[in-house]
Parts: sequence; structure tokens; C-alpha cells
Amino acid sequence: MTSSTAVIHPLWLRLTHWINVLATVLLVLSGWRIYNASPIFPFSFPDAITLGGWLGGALLWHFFAMYVLIANGLLYLVLNFLTGRFRRKFFPLSLKAIWADFRAALTLRLQHSDLSSYNALQKLAYLFMIVDLLLLVLSGLAIWKSVQFPLLRELMGGYDMARVVHFLAMSALLAVLAVHLMMVAWFPKTLLPMIRGR
Repeated sequence: MTSSTAVIHPLWLRLTHWINVLATVLLVLSGWRIYNASPIFPFSFPDAITLGGWLGGALLWHFFAMYVLIANGLLYLVLNFLTGRFRRKFFPLSLKAIWADFRAALTLRLQHSDLSSYNALQKLAYLFMIVDLLLLVLSGLAIWKSVQFPLLRELMGGYDMARVVHFLAMSALLAVLAVHLMMVAWFPKTLLPMIRGR
């Protein structure tokens, strides 16, 4: 099989990736509308960039997207582990490699010639997003089902702190996604395999 025909990203990975993108966009936009109903910081988001129209509508969108994200995320993780892709793609990962790639990125020398493997910064970013999405789900449950999950609520520092954790985890995810999009713009050839597989 030649390099031009080799599949870099299997179909299941591409599908779960784009479903996660859609679910995340719905969650963020509806989440901003929910936040506006009871802000925890001295600002709110413009209505034009929120989803739902009102609190009830935003909650419906948020819960719908939450179920999609959880189901799709679990499928992504299960298939990654069953196929051995998780171990192959994300490990080994060392502080030395992260620092070397970080310095290369700062000096615009970061290379990405082999699309079938991730550099250390990509590995770190993807692993961070998995952990951060898990934190978002757990903190969201502590907010939504605060009475039903008292231990989870207390682990988050109480209801109000769970809202702060949820907001900060969302902000961290958006920051990593912004860097991710900048890297895709820097290396546009990485986008095609995520669309057509090769």
C-alpha cells in the first residue's frame, strides 16, 4: 500500500471527531446562554453568539448535546483502546519531547511531515482534551444533579464552585481548540486526512 493510499484516520475516528466538534459547538453556545441566566463573573455573552433563545431552550440544546458528546466520547475511547490506537498514537510522551516541540513551535520550526504520527504537543493537547471533557461532564453532573450526586458536588467544592470549575474547564477547552485551529491553519495538509482518511 503506497503512502498516498494508506488510511491515516479510519472512518470511525473521523465520524467521532466531527460529531464531537458539532456536540462541543452546541454545548458551548447553549452553555453561554445558560450562563447568562445567572452569571458567576461580572460579564455575560452577547445573545447573538448563544443558542437556545431563552433559558429553557438553551437547557434543551445543552442536554441533547451532552448525551451526544457522552455517547460519542465513550465510543471514541472504546474503539481507541480496542484497536490499540490509543497506545500507538499518544505514547510514549515525555517532558523532554514536549519542551523540544514547544521551543520548535515558538521559533516556527515545528515539523509535521509524517501525518500518520503525532508530535509531542499534539499528544499533550489531545490527552488534555480527553481529561478536560471528562471534567466538564463531571462538573456538569454536579451542577445538574447536585442533590443526586452529593459526593461529586462536594468533590467539586460545592454547587457554586462546580459552576466555576465547569466554566474554567470550558474556557481551557476553547483555548486548546483555538491553538488546534491555528495549527491546522499552519499545517493545512492535516485537515484532508480528517475528512477523507488519507
